[in-house]
Amino acid sequence: MKNPQNILITGASSGIGEALAVAYANKEVKLYLSGRNSERLEQVSKDCQEKGAEVFVKIIDVADKSAMFNWVIDCDAKSELDLVVANAGISKGSMGGDESPDQTYAIFDVNIGGVLNTILPIIDIMKNRGRGQIAIMSSIASYKGLPSAPAYSASKSCVRTWGEALRGQLARFGVEVSVICPGFVKSRITDANTCPMPFIMPADKAANIIKARLEKNWGKIVFPWPMAFVMWLLGALPCFLTDGLIKRLPDKN
Repeated sequence: MKNPQNILITGASSGIGEALAVAYANKEVKLYLSGRNSERLEQVSKDCQEKGAEVFVKIIDVADKSAMFNWVIDCDAKSELDLVVANAGISKGSMGGDESPDQTYAIFDVNIGGVLNTILPIIDIMKNRGRGQIAIMSSIASYKGLPSAPAYSASKSCVRTWGEALRGQLARFGVEVSVICPGFVKSRITDANTCPMPFIMPADKAANIIKARLEKNWGKIVFPWPMAFVMWLLGALPCFLTDGLIKRLPDKN
């Protein structure tokens, strides 16, 4: 969808979500932004308002199904949503085995449940209108289960596959679906990493790539390509060829 005017973005208080909000902000745009940190979210709102956008912010937990349903429906009632970006996500873990059961549940609740809670309320509405665009934030890590982040890899693989299927299912209704699979992008998540992060890029550069490719209705937005190729190859090869390499990967933190 070119030039969406009413845009909802979750996880907009930092990282790619913040950068996307700023990238889309202009005097013709209404932004509905959610996050869990009120101070950071208010700063993002001010940055977008300075570019002329009308901004509505909401402190909300994307894992709260009822609250998310009410928020998404309320935003759409204010102005029909053109683009919904399910961006919110969390990560934790290391090869040392300190990804606890509670952390695993939390990652799945946010990275899978949060995506469902963002997208499901709007699907039928967009289908009935015969237009709209949905963007789901996955990760290059979705192509191969990484021992440094098992729950994160699995959760991102789940939403990538779901998004790919939704694209085919909703295309006949005029609804566009894209899955975004970035590599390392500067954010609060990567700030916590001590492992090597090849090809890490600034969030604003990533946002510009995503925005440009959403405008062209790319089904999968995967970058940077060298890292994407390596992860795709690791996922495609049999385990007996990749186990040794995977075991030598450095701890995440």
